[in-house]
Amino acid sequence: MAHASAQLIGDRSHQCDATATYTHDGARAFVLCDGIGSGDEVQAWTLAAARRIARAAARHADAETGLRTVYDLYAAEPERCSPFAELPKACAAVAVAIPGKPLTVAWCGDVRAYTLAPGGALRCLTADHNSRRVFGGSRNLVTSYLGATESDDEREARYRHPAIESATGPTGACRLLLASDGAYEPLEDSARDLTHYLTGSPKQAAAAFVTAAIDYAASHADNATVLIADLPATDAPA
Repeated sequence: MAHASAQLIGDRSHQCDATATYTHDGARAFVLCDGIGSGDEVQAWTLAAARRIARAAARHADAETGLRTVYDLYAAEPERCSPFAELPKACAAVAVAIPGKPLTVAWCGDVRAYTLAPGGALRCLTADHNSRRVFGGSRNLVTSYLGATESDDEREARYRHPAIESATGPTGACRLLLASDGAYEPLEDSARDLTHYLTGSPKQAAAAFVTAAIDYAASHADNATVLIADLPATDAPA
């Protein structure tokens, strides 16, 4: 499964997005985390969280189980129970590809997962966890994230979606795209066709995507990060 990631810092002081991959018994996990805030602590924590999710998701051979395992571990940290705690947190999306089986995807926050079919149809598998989706408010106010302590029921009662959602993608060949909001929003806002930046090798596409995101950012360029993977159609091991 050929894959590549690319990121640009934009106008932020730190690059607080992170990607990770991990393979276990034929299950390959792809993760993108978008750290909330900026600083050395957020940057280091987000990178560690991405790696942790990738390991858990690959070992469980399922995106939702892996993400939920790590979500619950952070939620159980005693210091996160304090309303005054200022601890790192991040939006996250994870996809798990197993040859011959449907792609599984899970997320909390507004990192997106897309699949691009060989015929060119781009499909978004995720639905943003933000105020725009829930109340028609600001897209910059996320309504779920890694590092929160609320359960699915508590999030559902407040925002009408659980803390973690999941979806299933195709079984056949496709190109997987994980993108932070700093990568996809500038292109959507300027009415760009995302598929235009998904041609060539994963490395070429990833670089083109984040470069365009920074170029088309309106007044403030956020961290822009994507992870692109080509998932095979066969059930042969990668």
